[in-house]
Amino acid sequence: MKIVIATIKSWNIERAIALKNKYEGIHEIIIYTRKEELTYEGLCEAAPDYVLFPHWSYIIPKSITDNFECVVFHMTDLPYGRGGSPLQNLIVRGHKDTKISAIKVTEQIDAGPVYMKKPLSLEGAAHEIFVRCSETIFSEMIPEFLGGKIVAEPQTGEPVIFRRRKPEDGKITSDMDIEKIYDYIRMLDAEGYPRAYIDFGDYRLEFEDAAKSADGNELSARVTFKKITRVN
Repeated sequence: MKIVIATIKSWNIERAIALKNKYEGIHEIIIYTRKEELTYEGLCEAAPDYVLFPHWSYIIPKSITDNFECVVFHMTDLPYGRGGSPLQNLIVRGHKDTKISAIKVTEQIDAGPVYMKKPLSLEGAAHEIFVRCSETIFSEMIPEFLGGKIVAEPQTGEPVIFRRRKPEDGKITSDMDIEKIYDYIRMLDAEGYPRAYIDFGDYRLEFEDAAKSADGNELSARVTFKKITRVN
């Protein structure tokens, strides 16, 4: 079996390299970590059985999706939660767990047939959840793809669409209780994500490393003060 793994996050890159070493001489695993590496010509030369995308923030060209079996790993129990910012949208809706859906890439976003689903806890900070997700993808899901061709089944049920969240959606407001403030901080506490924040005069206070007290009445977090650049 020959697969391409295209990913940009450090936690996935580390596991992809470990997987490549584990299966050396058994399966051929090619790793792309930059947008420029993913080309139609390169994939034609590689001729992979699957092109797997366990966290890829770029549009996949139609020439690739039309000619190769491309698989994305989406952090919702599809068709619930199609669309952007799945982790943050799940947490603000009060979900405590979810499923990782491995689906075939089609023209309609997150609407492709499903190869498999695996459970995922939403406990902890975003970076912890992403690492946990990565562990499941690389230790359980990708090995199943390496085991042979999998038949994907159409999604069933009424789709629920998520809107991609913007940096300003991470603003902490005075009407929030401690639980909601905690969720806002933890759901954005990961590599490459804008932190939850409060604007205070000329400064933006950005929060990470949130922790609640045992009784849930207190919350601690690390804060960074950043000067706000105002446009006249």
